[in-house]
Amino acid sequence: MRLATILLAGAFALSLALPAFAADDSKVKAATRQVETGTKKIGDGKIGEGVEETAKGIGHTIVEGAKFSGEKIKEGGQAAEPKAKSAWEQVRDGSVDLGRSVKTFFSRLFGS
Repeated sequence: MRLATILLAGAFALSLALPAFAADDSKVKAATRQVETGTKKIGDGKIGEGVEETAKGIGHTIVEGAKFSGEKIKEGGQAAEPKAKSAWEQVRDGSVDLGRSVKTFFSRLFGS
């Protein structure tokens, strides 16, 4: 009975934490609902079935949460990439830098 109480408390905490983390992911929500169903079975006295379903739900929640997190990290990385310059922008920026260099060279040469 002590094991069931510990599993119930852990599953309840997990079911509260993960939906807030993965609000847009239906697979994570489904796995969380499986955890909740398992904990309800434990509360109804179906300890064997409840523990099994809760354990499966926790496993599915972890797997789907990791997949969702990986996707979000990938999206964040792509959003942080710098914009690629077009060929014209690169030539233009290079010519501006060259013009400044030449101007600076002659200013120093004849200014001193």
